[in-house]
Amino acid sequence: MQRTLARAAALAALAGVALAGGDEPQQGPFRRIATFPVFLNTDIDTESVAEIVTASEDGNTLVYTDSENESLGFVDLTNPLAPAPAGNLPLPGEPTSVAVVGGFALASVNTSVDFVDTSGSLEVVDIQTQTIVRSLPLGGQPDAIAVSPDGRFAAVAIENERDEDLGDGAPPQLPAGFLVVVDLVGDDPADWGTRAVDLTGVADLFPEDPEPEFVDINRFNIAAVTLQENNHVVLVSLELGVVLASFSAGTVDLEQVDVNENDLVEQTASLTAVPREPDAVTWIGDFALGTADEGDLDGGSRGFTTWTVFGQTLYEPGNELEHAVARIGHYPEDRSENKGNEPEGIEYARFPGGDRYLFVGSERSSVVFVYEVERGFLGISEPRFVQVLPTGVGPEGLVAIPERDLFVVASEVDDRGDKIRSSIMVYARTAVGGNYPSIESVDRADGTPIPWAALSGLAVDRHDDELLYTVHDSFYGRSRVYEIDASSRPAVITAELPIVDSFGRLADGLRRIADVIPGAPDFDPDAIVHADGTVNLDLEGVATSATDGVLWVCSEGAGNLTAGVSDADDRPFTSPNLILRLVRNASGDALEIVGVVAVPIPLTLDQFRFGLEGVAEGADGSLYVAFQRAWQVTGDPADRARIGRFDLTNRTWTFAYYPLDAPESANGGWVGLGDLAPLADGRLAVLERDNQGGPDAAVKRVYTIDPLEVVFTTAEAGMPPTLTKTLASDLLKDGAFDPFRGFVFEKVEGLAVRPGGGGFLVNDNDGVDDNSGETRLVRIPGLIR
Repeated sequence: MQRTLARAAALAALAGVALAGGDEPQQGPFRRIATFPVFLNTDIDTESVAEIVTASEDGNTLVYTDSENESLGFVDLTNPLAPAPAGNLPLPGEPTSVAVVGGFALASVNTSVDFVDTSGSLEVVDIQTQTIVRSLPLGGQPDAIAVSPDGRFAAVAIENERDEDLGDGAPPQLPAGFLVVVDLVGDDPADWGTRAVDLTGVADLFPEDPEPEFVDINRFNIAAVTLQENNHVVLVSLELGVVLASFSAGTVDLEQVDVNENDLVEQTASLTAVPREPDAVTWIGDFALGTADEGDLDGGSRGFTTWTVFGQTLYEPGNELEHAVARIGHYPEDRSENKGNEPEGIEYARFPGGDRYLFVGSERSSVVFVYEVERGFLGISEPRFVQVLPTGVGPEGLVAIPERDLFVVASEVDDRGDKIRSSIMVYARTAVGGNYPSIESVDRADGTPIPWAALSGLAVDRHDDELLYTVHDSFYGRSRVYEIDASSRPAVITAELPIVDSFGRLADGLRRIADVIPGAPDFDPDAIVHADGTVNLDLEGVATSATDGVLWVCSEGAGNLTAGVSDADDRPFTSPNLILRLVRNASGDALEIVGVVAVPIPLTLDQFRFGLEGVAEGADGSLYVAFQRAWQVTGDPADRARIGRFDLTNRTWTFAYYPLDAPESANGGWVGLGDLAPLADGRLAVLERDNQGGPDAAVKRVYTIDPLEVVFTTAEAGMPPTLTKTLASDLLKDGAFDPFRGFVFEKVEGLAVRPGGGGFLVNDNDGVDDNSGETRLVRIPGLIR
């Protein structure tokens, strides 16, 4: 009764999911409502992963595989808004998959000694007591498992995977894989038995080495099995234990995709005859299939395919997924020469009311694409893209719980040092609709989206407080400023403005600095300014000016100098800290550098890696910049960062200290500055953050300072005075991130304040490198005045 009442209360709460902080509904019916860090079933210091996840038949308990700890984990989902840890169960080896029948979880477990001496078992677990009640030998190394809709059969793909470090890593490598059929006769697992189905001689590429990868079963007890390396799909009658049919997954041609890992997202190339090499497979009804075409040996269509049971292609999205993730800042540029966004998981479910959804998980972009399918020719219609859902890093397991209007994703990457925690995220189909993305881009003239990510600064236009400017940092080359229309939901990047050194002012300034910087062989001005005038900078801040048409950006210096010698932490000096004055060119499609300001040379000679992070033009006509952290070599106290003031009239630098909060995270770390924003009364808003994310995040705050309260001093004058700061918003306590129901971002790096109060935050997603890629434009109405 308590579980029933709790579930009823949770479902009632779902109907009123708060739309706080400008969290307006977006396209699509699904919204993330909870995130469960899987370390809650162990402890915060233990690396724990959730790879494959399934649900009990009543939908109140989640069961997931934790290969890192060789265990099954359990989550109480009675209240989907607050999933609770429910323990874990040690297993005799590495679990590879899990499925549910009745009150039992069936876990396929790899107990192999190596790639030749393969073995595995099927562990039958009583979900309620979390005890193993039967262990069935499988005769090889298992991968995926599925249970038939009627509960009569389970099917286990015995992959006997190859050693990718042996020779060229390609098949054939014996022993051959096969399919195990488990006859689930009666309610007592003691009565269950197994049968093997031979899959050799079926595929064309490596017929003696099928390597089955994934399996799903329809209502006719036909198992669809993918042979990924063989680029093949097999249909098996579980009742008869025979192969009924099979077909090649074939190839695709792709247009307007990125195939070059050059720190630019350039979706202009073509690929021809790319093998699909499907990973996951799902039945879409009883007469159609869907495959996630991840690729493995030489393939990967960067999409998915729907099929007839005869192997005829019904639908493939072409470059749609690649463009979709570029449009929302999730494109993994460092995977361009491989498999792009790399779809790996796929799940189909019919929800109450007859709505049918296909969910496709992208391993490298850390999103799930939601498509709607309807009945049509040969069983289904052409899937219609509905929305994209943000996930943890490396989504692996997808499971729909349609009877509860829920969808669940397990993301397997767990690295506390990189601020990544493995998670299970819960999404609900709600009347208020989805709330992701919060930023997307329009298309370029060639039909590809304006690509963006790694946003690191933010400013609001002085004449239109719904027009924002932002920049990307050094993760990408060809520095640019983006214009954002924040009046729409989601906000829209409407323009990209490359920064060009048309008049050679940056190049000249860099050469002058090089002349007075001794012992910096890695500092090459030509690597910063290209022959075509475009520039590679580490832009961390952007600001508008009282002079119409002028923008300021600041670039953080890279590397350390101590008396002209590279610092001992192996970060050689490659660029100085700079402020650039920008104006539009005559055609309005680029920003030209018309002024360059470097920090004083005496300070540059003591450069430490934590440089300029924000810039603002103050009411007094001066430029203000925030240094991220203390520069140890100058004698700065560790708990203070510099605020620099550049007098635009006298062209002189002076400085004051900003007092940093102490780190408060249980994981340690540091606290530094993220951005500056001018306020109407002459004060400055300062974004202060720690270098922690997720459950370890503790300091994400906005303070205000009055730069005129102290007399700034020159770099040569010794210890600067210290400013007084006033708390405007503790973003964690004030609930700025609560509506998103995900992990708190580490790098909250952009702050813009409207003249009338309130404003915006944005986070840096590190270019989707060791990062989920989730970017949020957070509206903070009324918090800053």
